[in-house]
Amino acid sequence: MTDPQDHSERHGGLALHARGDEHDLLRRRQIVRRMKIVSLAILVLLGLGAARTVLSRASNAKELQAAVTGHAAIYVKTASPKQSGAGQTIQLPGTLQGAVQAPIAARAAGYVKEWKKDIGSTVKKGDVLAVIEAPELDQQVSQAVAARDQMASTVTLAQSTAERWEALRKKDVVSQQDLDERRSAVVQARANLAAADANLQRLRQLEDFKRVVAPFDGVVTRRNIDVGDLIDTTGRALFTMSQTDPLRVYVNVPQAYANLVRTGQQVVVSQAELRGQQFKGQVTRTAASIDTSTRTMQIEVSLPNKDGALLPGAFVQVALPLQGGGTLTVPANALLFRGEGVRVALVDGQGKVRLQPVTLGRNTGDSVEVLDGLALADKLVLNPPDALLDGDVVTLQAPAAKASS
Repeated sequence: MTDPQDHSERHGGLALHARGDEHDLLRRRQIVRRMKIVSLAILVLLGLGAARTVLSRASNAKELQAAVTGHAAIYVKTASPKQSGAGQTIQLPGTLQGAVQAPIAARAAGYVKEWKKDIGSTVKKGDVLAVIEAPELDQQVSQAVAARDQMASTVTLAQSTAERWEALRKKDVVSQQDLDERRSAVVQARANLAAADANLQRLRQLEDFKRVVAPFDGVVTRRNIDVGDLIDTTGRALFTMSQTDPLRVYVNVPQAYANLVRTGQQVVVSQAELRGQQFKGQVTRTAASIDTSTRTMQIEVSLPNKDGALLPGAFVQVALPLQGGGTLTVPANALLFRGEGVRVALVDGQGKVRLQPVTLGRNTGDSVEVLDGLALADKLVLNPPDALLDGDVVTLQAPAAKASS
């Protein structure tokens, strides 16, 4: 028989062994559960990372596409043609001149005795500018006086002789031929006396030229003589005078604007050295013809100068307003010069470009007249790129916002 104590010990060992296996099984189950949780967490984290990467790449692709589209777009500024009915003003260069400007020469030959006026002197008509000493002319006058007296005595003798022969002819003492000769001698003597008077008068008038006088009111702008200088009658200018009120301005108007200039038109004259000052003048006359060498028409502007602010010979700018021709004008930077001709880029409502050929008129610098090819409602591209073609799509650039005061 088996010992009950041994039997109990054996069953007791089996019970301990069973309880140990259960504990290990429970422990393994806990480890497996923890591993599943950790794996699930890792998978969730990996999924979130992958989703973030996909979303980031999609966003970057959209940004890149938007940037490419933005860089590919052509942004332009537009302007509309303007009506030139109000007229235009062109700036032309000119040179101031005195209304009367002339060199003063001597008519009598001699030596300068004295000069009375120098450069910058304001003189009146008839004022003495210089005195010339002419001894030879004085001798010629004395000789002419003596010759005149001689001719006068000859006339008296011839006349008395003719009267005596008239009396003798009545008594039939002399022939008619002799009487006619005496009468002819009287006529000849009187003619010689008249010639002597004319010569004396000429010399006396020439003697008056020993006093060089101002022919008009003005200013002496140049003196070319000094005391003792030899003066001849070859036309050498002793003085130069200019009348400074009013002044004259000669302006050469290009042929394109010549037909728009009218006599009596008001102009504005300015000088760079006189900042802020403007002087109003008037077109007094035009050449009414085009110079073939310069293709310009000369006009004359009369400019009052009562205060003497402007000086003859100065360079000035003349603002010449022109009557409008009723044509359209466009900015000069809207033109495209292509091999097939001049074009402008028009933009329609869908932003598409159409290159339109135009016929140009006058060029005023900032703007150009268009004679044909445009309408007042057209939109022109300003500063169009050279690569712009028909059908290109452009984006209108919004105008810059004005700064708030």
